[in-house]
Amino acid sequence: MALDKNLACYRLFQLFSPSLPIGGFTYSQGLEYAVEAGWVSNRQEFESWLMNVVMSSIATLELPILEKFYHATNRAVTDEAIASIEHWSEVLYASRESKELRAEEVQRGKALNTLLRQLNMDMTLVDKMTQSPNQLIGMCIAAHHWQINLEQLTEGYLWSWLENMVTAGVKLVPLGQTDGQRVLLSVTECFPDAIARAKRTEEWMISSFTPSLALASSLHETQYTRLFRS
Repeated sequence: MALDKNLACYRLFQLFSPSLPIGGFTYSQGLEYAVEAGWVSNRQEFESWLMNVVMSSIATLELPILEKFYHATNRAVTDEAIASIEHWSEVLYASRESKELRAEEVQRGKALNTLLRQLNMDMTLVDKMTQSPNQLIGMCIAAHHWQINLEQLTEGYLWSWLENMVTAGVKLVPLGQTDGQRVLLSVTECFPDAIARAKRTEEWMISSFTPSLALASSLHETQYTRLFRS
């Protein structure tokens, strides 16, 4: 059954809502250690940190793989579709450079898959996979079920990631609520460039280069006091 265009838009909001019970608010992706170490101590440094992640990881890794998953989940559940998804899942995991980042990918994937089953979505493709789950596959399954197009899904993913990170940054740096809004305004200005870079990224180029994030996430594992799981 075709969804009303506005209803599909509301489903997009639902998929990327902070209230979605997959635990997105429990992760800082290395930011907690970066603040502890003095690498991020004010709004400007926080914006720089986020923009670097957007342009050097999300635009060149997550968004290209999200597109691969979106097209694969739009086909019949064939051996070819499963092989494509498992290959790019392996690339995604291999690009998560710390134990915490890999665990986050799996934990959020499991939580989203559980939710989608409870919402009566067809999870046959996930059931046939041998790789550990990740949240990008579940997002694409939900997008097709709710008739969310790839452009909307991409924009929603970017916004959801940024909103979660700013929520963490307001607590950790710390920032005032108004400065948090300023960060949202500033970083979203690079989203069109990030989407354009993702579209230019060929298969052999799909990767991330965020050494500071990798170091921060690794060192976060032994940080004495922690609010976040990564």
